[in-house]
Amino acid sequence: MSNTERDKIDIRHKDAMCTNESELVHPWWYNLKYTFVGIVFGIVFVKAEIISWFRIQEMFQLSSFHMYGVIGTAVMVGIISVFLIKKLKIKTISGEEIHIDNKTFDKGQIYGGLIFGIGWAITGACPGPLFAQIGAGFGVVSITLLSAIAGTWVYGKYAEKLPH
Repeated sequence: MSNTERDKIDIRHKDAMCTNESELVHPWWYNLKYTFVGIVFGIVFVKAEIISWFRIQEMFQLSSFHMYGVIGTAVMVGIISVFLIKKLKIKTISGEEIHIDNKTFDKGQIYGGLIFGIGWAITGACPGPLFAQIGAGFGVVSITLLSAIAGTWVYGKYAEKLPH
């Protein structure tokens, strides 16, 4: 592995929970299963009212427990899953090891969290439900999606100059 490749992996380690480098090559249709799971996930988001602007505003106004219950459940499932993956040394379906690196806290996470939260409160959308909102017919959310893509691009372009 060249130094350039190592540098790219080191940069990704800062921004990702898991950075496995798979050497497997699959045909183009192999990933269609993820599209199917994404569609089912979007349907669940719609039925659970997670994509509702009104539900999100209730959360930020502290007038409903609904979204906190959903987020809290997701956090608990994540904590238990990561614990089990590490403890039982679970591998991928392909038999590859899963590497989950320990992360250190830095002030950039505070700035990023504040920007993310303000954007979420203003638009009523976070990255997960954006596609479900668009799929449910809320076309105006396309502007939020384009803004999220632009923000990701800006971060990628200036990441080295930002506080980490």
